[in-house]
Amino acid sequence: MQGDTKAGAPLNSSQIALLSARLNRQIFCPQRLIVQYVLSAAVKDNLACVKDYGAVGQFKGTHGVLFNNNCGHTLLLDKTAQMKVYSTELEKKSQELARTALQLRDANTKLTQLSVQKDAFLSQISHELRTPMSSIRTFSEILRGVEVLSPQEQVRYASIIQEETIRLTRLLDDLLDLSVLENGQVSLNVSTGSLRDLLDHSVAMARVGRDAAVMQIQRNIADERIWLCTDLDRLNQVFLNLIVNAHKYCDAAEPKLQIIVRQSAQQLTIDFIDNGSGISKEDQNLIFEKFSRIGGHESGGAGLGLAISREILQRLQGDITYLPGQNGAAFRIRLPESVVGGVARTDLSSTD
Repeated sequence: MQGDTKAGAPLNSSQIALLSARLNRQIFCPQRLIVQYVLSAAVKDNLACVKDYGAVGQFKGTHGVLFNNNCGHTLLLDKTAQMKVYSTELEKKSQELARTALQLRDANTKLTQLSVQKDAFLSQISHELRTPMSSIRTFSEILRGVEVLSPQEQVRYASIIQEETIRLTRLLDDLLDLSVLENGQVSLNVSTGSLRDLLDHSVAMARVGRDAAVMQIQRNIADERIWLCTDLDRLNQVFLNLIVNAHKYCDAAEPKLQIIVRQSAQQLTIDFIDNGSGISKEDQNLIFEKFSRIGGHESGGAGLGLAISREILQRLQGDITYLPGQNGAAFRIRLPESVVGGVARTDLSSTD
């Protein structure tokens, strides 16, 4: 290396090539990456120069920054190139800060929305608890205190008490169920059964107390000939929640719900798509959070159904997502290939 360059002289193309070749032979082993970076700047701007001091030097030039190596060769990087490096690094840091600030702003917006929803939930849950308790108390006092009641009135008041008791029990069950799922205290009851039978059961349960003709449910029975090995009761709970939500919230003149099943080598997907107006973009990021209520307070319910469904599917090693752009409310359930046990041998007669 000695004699190749004059002290302080700029590098020409042949000298840069020679120095690069020596770098590849690991002459500058400990600092090779740094030296190669400087050479790149030298090739571009011809601003680097080589000085030979015979040992590891501590030279500080007046026009650059010192780079040392164990062979005693020092490369000087011009201040202009140095400023370019600093400018590039500063720009990267600025971009990172901007991205971080945006993420924090989004997180703060979501937290604010959740806080508002939680306050609304606490108000609503107080109402949901107080209303059935008031009804139960009032009509039980009537049954107890009024001596002259017709049999029809007695049956009517007793029926109201029963309905309000069921309503209260369902609300408390939802709260307890979500708490157990979130804490990981639930035990899965794994069993086997056909997807078609499970969907048949969910559809039948969702129609209890409702006019079956109000919503048309479209299914391809042949695609549902799949045998499952999982917690069927919990999966039915998810199916039932999605079908009931479609009944409650689909605002189309002629409500329809499609249940579409697809199976691949990796997973099983089940889509629930209605033909209503769907869920607003602002609410799509919140619908799976606790206390979120689709359709507002007038729709009833505590807003726990989708949160419970998400927790159940996570325990089943699957997930549930909202599908935007479907011209209606659309939810997709994904289950891993491990829960699929083959083709179920069931009657293929069409229903719905």
